[in-house]
Amino acid sequence: MKIEWIDAGGVTTAAGFAAAGTYTGIKTYGPEPRLDLGLLYAEQPCTVAGVFTQSRVCGAPVQLCRERLAGGSARGLIVNSGNSNVATGATGLADARRMAALAAARCGVPEEEFFVASTGVIGRPLPMAKIEAGLAQLQPRREGAGDFARAIMTTDMHSKSRALRVCGAGSDFHIGGAAKGAGMAHPNMATVLCFLTTDAPVGADFLQPCLKRVADASLNMLDVDMDTSTSDSMLILASGAAGGEPIDGSGTRAQAFEAALLELSVALTRDLARDAEGAEHLIVVTVDGARNLDDARRAARTVVSSPLVKTMVTGRDANLGRVLMALGRSGAELQLERISVYLGEHCAFERGAPGSASLEQLSAAMEREEVHIRVDLGQGDASARAWGCDLTEQYVRINADYTT
Repeated sequence: MKIEWIDAGGVTTAAGFAAAGTYTGIKTYGPEPRLDLGLLYAEQPCTVAGVFTQSRVCGAPVQLCRERLAGGSARGLIVNSGNSNVATGATGLADARRMAALAAARCGVPEEEFFVASTGVIGRPLPMAKIEAGLAQLQPRREGAGDFARAIMTTDMHSKSRALRVCGAGSDFHIGGAAKGAGMAHPNMATVLCFLTTDAPVGADFLQPCLKRVADASLNMLDVDMDTSTSDSMLILASGAAGGEPIDGSGTRAQAFEAALLELSVALTRDLARDAEGAEHLIVVTVDGARNLDDARRAARTVVSSPLVKTMVTGRDANLGRVLMALGRSGAELQLERISVYLGEHCAFERGAPGSASLEQLSAAMEREEVHIRVDLGQGDASARAWGCDLTEQYVRINADYTT
């Protein structure tokens, strides 16, 4: 199997998809060109899978998507930014259904096969008149992936789009995606909005568990601020337009598909962490030597989400006791005398005692745009990786002024 990244790729790179984005006036902030309503359209019925927020306060679009996921087929997605349609009662659910119906009618497809997502301010009615007017302007096209990616942004400064081609796996296929999320991102799936497309002929029985495994190893290992959104959604649509034998969970094509989907999702995860609210550094935490995968993930997530670890990186303050503190409360099986911690290539702590690196070396390692923290627990052979960002004064300013 060979993976080829596609320049300027996105949700329409895979065959059978078109997209569009426009500005309706819902979102009043963000970089230009400011778009806030996006449409993804599938030319043929697609296999669909999804994972969503685990928050008990969830939006009407999440409720509707969960309901429609049971149908197993999708023809598209309508998404707005600037208003999350959360905590809006029966009216909010009716508005979500109305959005889907209008988008489906615009594309000439069954209403029940259209999915909905919304992101933005919580607790305010959705401005349906603006959405209805905006929908009339949307013209899905193969070149519309960039506009779609911008339309789903909230406090993001940059859009996030990726696509790749998988070659030598029986027959070539593509996977593309777009994601957003600069704050309110914490591992409790799905942490962000993430929409993926593929022209691989993936069976429904394989696609759902595959997406969950990929989410657990990518977006579920992302942290910005220890808060989980009410609107988190990750959806994948598979058109099958590339042809070839169905991918049903067994054999090399299934392995190739899952590996490629994971690589694309990790790339989007890194993009999200790098563009987080106020972030100056991408933090990558790798935990090796864990007793099992759950322990490895638990330890990595706890370190990358620790406010004190984040501010350590912000100030280039070589206080590695903060990493040890986070490990100690992570719930992972560990013994202090077996732990080693590295900051960049420098050993800060080695098997229960201070390591050989100087404070100057450790501080310099945090000057880099990408800061790597590696932990060896000395308990077993399991490993995991998590991604996050530092915590800066700009993060506070952004969220102090979010609705005002």
